[in-house]
Amino acid sequence: MHGWGVQVNRFKFFLFLAVMAFFLEGAVAPVSSKVYIDIDSPSMQKFPIAITDFVKQGGAADRENTSMWFADQLARALKITGYFNIIEKSAFLEKPGQGALTSASIRFADWSVIGAESLVKGSFQYSGRELSADFLLFDVIQGKLIAGKKYTGQIQDRKNMVLKFAGEILYTLTGERGVFDTKIAFAGKKGRISDIFTIDYDGSNLLRVTNHKNLSILPNWSPDGKYITFTSYKNANPDLYIVNSGGGREKKLSEFKGLNLSGPWSPDGRSLLLTLSKDGNEEIYILNTQDGSMKRLTYDPAIDVSPAWSPDGGRIAFVSDRAGTPQIYIMDADGANVRRLTFEGNYNTSPRWSPRGDRIVFESMKNGNFQICTIDTNGGNLVQLTSRGRNESPSWSPDGRYIAFVSTVSGRAKIMIMNSNGSNMRVLHEGMDNYLNTCWSPHLNFD
Repeated sequence: MHGWGVQVNRFKFFLFLAVMAFFLEGAVAPVSSKVYIDIDSPSMQKFPIAITDFVKQGGAADRENTSMWFADQLARALKITGYFNIIEKSAFLEKPGQGALTSASIRFADWSVIGAESLVKGSFQYSGRELSADFLLFDVIQGKLIAGKKYTGQIQDRKNMVLKFAGEILYTLTGERGVFDTKIAFAGKKGRISDIFTIDYDGSNLLRVTNHKNLSILPNWSPDGKYITFTSYKNANPDLYIVNSGGGREKKLSEFKGLNLSGPWSPDGRSLLLTLSKDGNEEIYILNTQDGSMKRLTYDPAIDVSPAWSPDGGRIAFVSDRAGTPQIYIMDADGANVRRLTFEGNYNTSPRWSPRGDRIVFESMKNGNFQICTIDTNGGNLVQLTSRGRNESPSWSPDGRYIAFVSTVSGRAKIMIMNSNGSNMRVLHEGMDNYLNTCWSPHLNFD
């Protein structure tokens, strides 16, 4: 457990109520099929976009500096994707808070000359605690509006307004919705205890889900995002629990003597995987979430742990030392047709299946440290994504374009994310004594 004080076994275990409408500029038509950014291209260049401060339209005074806040938060959201080059405001030829909001009146040449290919403008208005905001996306080269949305809600809903339109921008320019409505769960250690926490996709809104005053590890989201399962030593035995994803009410699901290690839910939410040692050896089971019944999947004198579903629910990746060292295997969902996947390296663990079904991410021991790698599900195209420090506990974003993981690349442990090809690594959260077991949520649909 890397200093967590527990010997588990021979392995390491590891809105926004908004009213949305197209902003009418002769009616903004649905976005065409044109893709501005091919994010699957190996030679993809970051897309240059300018975002102006929003214009205040009447109503109460802008006491919270919302004009600049909208622009800065939208820029931050887009920057985290790794697909955009946000043009600095100091390069703008237009004065802050000024400028037209219609295609016919915007001086697109002023934006083209500073390198912008897209432009975001907007306006907002207060009415007491009510806030309405218009977001507009323009194609600078063609000189036309290509997406627009109007959001209304409370002042505290403004972040969700930003994230909603960030998703619209990404969809308009790439054909993908992004992960703006997702969270990441993890085990965070403070002192001698660890609890389950969640953060938003951008590292904000830290929420403590458990408070067991002991070791809580291995969070896994239900497919609808409403629940998180985890393993806790709350009662001196590693038992399996389920809790509302926002914290609060929880229930014990499995309390056999020995290990009750939480594993992922099936894609349909009707069952979940877990590892039990109740029969004297670590084996993989399926727990039916409807009636509590269990089915054992592995029958081998070796240790079998860390199961992970394929996105179609038909296969399961897992870790076993049946060949002498921890390696990754794949079997059918009923435990049949076991085959070995990894052959390079003598310690490969923590597999997670890509949402697209074509790759598996895992940890591999390289020169004394764990590194994040991916491999095709047929065992080919092994790629090492990290190389410095210790990097472990990988988890895919629900669109398969990002990987969250725990890293010590620059000293103390922190949660980081990177694009699925290993590029654009950035820190998501830091400040705790240690981190373990990242798990990216499904889309949570905060509207």
